[in-house]
Amino acid sequence: MAVPADVQPLMPAPGVTLLAGFDAGQTHTTCRLAAAGGGTLAEGEGPGVVHLAAAEGPARFTAALQQSLAAARMRLPEAWRGQPLGAAAIGASGIEAGSPVQEQGLALAASALELPHQRLMVTGDERTALAGAFAGGPGIVLISGTGTIAVGSDGRGHEHRCSGWGWLLDEAGSAMDIGRDVLALSLRMADGRVAPTVLLERIWSALGLDPGDPGAPQAIKAQVAAPGFGAAGFASLAPLVDGLAASGDGQAASILERHAEALAAMAQAVARKLELPSPAICGMGGALVHLSGLRSRVVQALARELPGSPLVCPQGDACEGALQLARGLVEPPSRHEP
Repeated sequence: MAVPADVQPLMPAPGVTLLAGFDAGQTHTTCRLAAAGGGTLAEGEGPGVVHLAAAEGPARFTAALQQSLAAARMRLPEAWRGQPLGAAAIGASGIEAGSPVQEQGLALAASALELPHQRLMVTGDERTALAGAFAGGPGIVLISGTGTIAVGSDGRGHEHRCSGWGWLLDEAGSAMDIGRDVLALSLRMADGRVAPTVLLERIWSALGLDPGDPGAPQAIKAQVAAPGFGAAGFASLAPLVDGLAASGDGQAASILERHAEALAAMAQAVARKLELPSPAICGMGGALVHLSGLRSRVVQALARELPGSPLVCPQGDACEGALQLARGLVEPPSRHEP
């Protein structure tokens, strides 16, 4: 989106550097451009990315950066369009600090954006979300979407992450795990281990299956093993669990309670590691934003595990966090910073 000309300078001041902040997601990538020491100038979008380890990962990462940057440049005030980039920061899912994947992302970004490594930062999107949410101050970002992760900062340069080790290993509190749990529960209901509720019919119908068909359990087994199902297929069932819990289904409510406690435990682990007694916690991700039953239970679990730690709204988004990190590459640190 273009920023109104009346709130931004039409001409770049001599020596002012153009900064870019990228939020690279699976569906699309957003690039936001700003003047160093100033506000946002323009924003553009490009295609999404996949994990860099995938066969098409490097090509899609490069295309996402270049196309979103080009789209943002087209929306700059005309006098800024030829201004070279001075620094950029990119937040993308699946990039772990200190990993070979991060080094690969840095090399790809340097080539795509024509910037030296010292004027670039490539990191996980949870880190840019953290920087945007608390503007460099202390706090914890608790993300629950298809996957889940928690990351926090003490505001003095120390950060810690918890969970988010991949959907095959560690995604408690995520929409994916909620969906997988309810599907597993429905099979236990079908074979007699658990007394059936309306949950079985709702979940199987959502998968296009007849609850009265004796072959339905085998059909479920085949569905979840299909290449296109994966984490997103399980996550698509989470809203049904939230709705069932709201209508009084005790089994669905138990699933949400268990995952709310897992999310609170993640936040508690980060707070303990960073020695934050009552940190502000910013809840993000589609599950925490849209599943009201899960969110309310997380609030209750946090009240038990971290008294005095409220769920707060972010001060800025992940793109703003990326811009903040980019500014740190070209601007001297504030005098109060270590």
